[in-house]
Amino acid sequence: MFDGPLSASAYEVLGVATTADEDQLRRAYRLRLRETHPDTGGDAALFVRVQQAWELIGTPEDRASYDRGREVVSWGAPRASAARAGTRPRTRSYGQAGGWRRMRYRRMLTDHLGRSATDGEAYDPAVVRSAPWEVRRMLADALAEEATAAAIDDLGIGFTAWHGVACGQDAVLDHVVLGPAGLYGLVSEDFGDSVRFRQGEAIGSTVGGSTPVADLVARVRSISRTARVRFAGAVLILPDEDLDEPAVVLGSVRGLPVVVVRRSALRPLLRGGIPGARPLGVTEAFDVRTRLVQSARVIMT
Repeated sequence: MFDGPLSASAYEVLGVATTADEDQLRRAYRLRLRETHPDTGGDAALFVRVQQAWELIGTPEDRASYDRGREVVSWGAPRASAARAGTRPRTRSYGQAGGWRRMRYRRMLTDHLGRSATDGEAYDPAVVRSAPWEVRRMLADALAEEATAAAIDDLGIGFTAWHGVACGQDAVLDHVVLGPAGLYGLVSEDFGDSVRFRQGEAIGSTVGGSTPVADLVARVRSISRTARVRFAGAVLILPDEDLDEPAVVLGSVRGLPVVVVRRSALRPLLRGGIPGARPLGVTEAFDVRTRLVQSARVIMT
């Protein structure tokens, strides 16, 4: 919370400037508590966020620590990961997670600024937060992809992953993961707020008119046809704070089982599979992997 491109800062949640003195800060906190308290018709989720914001900047010591953290936050492109300690092999992966979204973010930021930005400027929190919501959303989704890829990397030797897979004109599927529990298509999203579901589709104040579940299913089906492989299901991954429970089973959408999960619940799901999904035998898994290696085109390597 309070640390992503789409997140409101603790100051914004309390409705004060970063230069507010202690008395202004305390008055703003008390006012926001009254405005958001559920007993007076306020929003319970926002009421909790107001309290969390106060915990971050309510004392001079906490506020100084929070301000220092805001100065050093980094959303720059991740460096190549160093070899991990230990002998446990990692997931075999193809492609660069988040790469195509970072490219689009830089183009969108250039259009917004009217000029190219240096790497340092492009990922400076002040520059990012001043950009339009659509620009910040693109960076937030790139970060979400990278966080999901980090979780997938730890699945181990029995898994293979493809990141940023082309699936038709101007369409990309964030992740394809093959393991003993089956083949899954995944999309990582960050809407910057809680998400609910109605009739098999995501809804919420920041979802707008987009259809992330329908788009996910369409992309999975496209790859299924091209590679002639069968997917066990599709998974929409959200930040933990944006989903009220670890997993939401949406059921079958156009014949494909769909589950929405918190990122922290992703690895157990991929290891165990969606309930009812048919696990793959060794021979079948080898055939699926071969077909994908031959036909899956990753956008960036």
